[in-house]
Amino acid sequence: MKFHYDKKIDALSIRFNDKRYVESDQVSDDIIFDYDKQGHIIGIEVLNASKRFPKEFHKQLHNKLIPVQTV
Repeated sequence: MKFHYDKKIDALSIRFNDKRYVESDQVSDDIIFDYDKQGHIIGIEVLNASKRFPKEFHKQLHNKLIPVQTV
């Protein structure tokens, strides 16, 4: 599993594998699921991430306790 946080747009991407997505579905205002060609969820994108997660999660992201790639 890989995390990628983009500070500029405040979006957190969670990838379960390295497959390419072929379809995306916005399941709520700030949540998008990415699917592979078999229809399996391979990733989740969380928009406005800083507002959706507790402060402790942000500390772990910034302290690199959760492996994350930031832009």
